[in-house]
Amino acid sequence: MTVEDVMTTDLITVAPTASVRVAAEMMMEAAVKAVIVTAVEPGIITSTDLIEVVAKGLSPTSTSVEAVMTPRVETVTPAIPVTEAAAMMETFGISHLPVCSDDIVGMISATDVTASMG
Repeated sequence: MTVEDVMTTDLITVAPTASVRVAAEMMMEAAVKAVIVTAVEPGIITSTDLIEVVAKGLSPTSTSVEAVMTPRVETVTPAIPVTEAAAMMETFGISHLPVCSDDIVGMISATDVTASMG
């Protein structure tokens, strides 16, 4: 089974200049734990980043996505085996991997990996 077989293709994206609150609202509305940040080099903002904002006492309305996102994210291609994507997640301690062909075409999460094995 390949990443393409289990990845999500309905991507939620947010601008780096958007507030963390906007990103959190998008995640809640779409019931996802990560969104792609559209920048020259795309990044990712996750629910873990949102927790960090709260824990540090930062304002979600005045803190930009760019200030807390992960830039230069690890990526995978649609054709690699799901097991390889899972190994990457384990190695890097992450739960989401953008899937790239020429552009970002999807996202695979630890939940997608788990669902593919059952």
